Amino acid sequence: MQATECTALNKMVHIGNNWDSLLTGEFESSYYQKLRAFLKREYSSRNIFPNMNDIFNALRYTDYNDVKAVLLGQDPYHGAGQAHGLCFSVRKGVPPPPSLKNIFKELKSDTGIDVRVGTGDLSLWAKRGVLLLNTVLTVREGAPGSHKNMGWENLTDKIISLLNEREKPVVFLLWGAFAKSKKDLITNPSHLILEAAHPSPLSAYNGFFGCKHFSNTNSFLTSTGQTPIDWSL
Repeated sequence: MQATECTALNKMVHIGNNWDSLLTGEFESSYYQKLRAFLKREYSSRNIFPNMNDIFNALRYTDYNDVKAVLLGQDPYHGAGQAHGLCFSVRKGVPPPPSLKNIFKELKSDTGIDVRVGTGDLSLWAKRGVLLLNTVLTVREGAPGSHKNMGWENLTDKIISLLNEREKPVVFLLWGAFAKSKKDLITNPSHLILEAAHPSPLSAYNGFFGCKHFSNTNSFLTSTGQTPIDWSL
């Protein structure tokens, strides 16, 4: 249980970059106020992940104008000590879960980059322009999907839509059926959509391994006059 409040549960969320002005209307909306009230009850009575101060890390680490690629997840890891506000990423010192191990396998096969054993923190990717966005930003311990349909999707759909409106091209990495369900929000022909199976051990061999999304992302960025992403960790 987390007893203290943070900006995520206050009326005025402060991210610290351009997302603040872009999302002001969302944070003032009735749906967000209902979500905020729900989260206050949840954090005061249950174990909820990530820590309240980490809820908006994806936006804090990757400003709107700096986004080169968007990687969509579903909701945070639901085990203690794992989630820290970036999809697929775990805190420093926490062993990478199976899906993340498979991401690293594809990264090595595609680019030759070998992530050292035990590394699971993707913060460097976020700081280099990869928006690591879960579509639901909180979860109860041991209960995946427990904060689904409580309001987070309204906010994260708006984030995707705002990026879709941007003139500067973005790569959208949609891994798995859930991420692909957001494809209809991406209508701007300036952007690139890359689709693959989810990196979970249940599906990685059915269309994730061999997708070459890391190199394809950088090829697109280079072709549009942008600096490619350094995928090393």
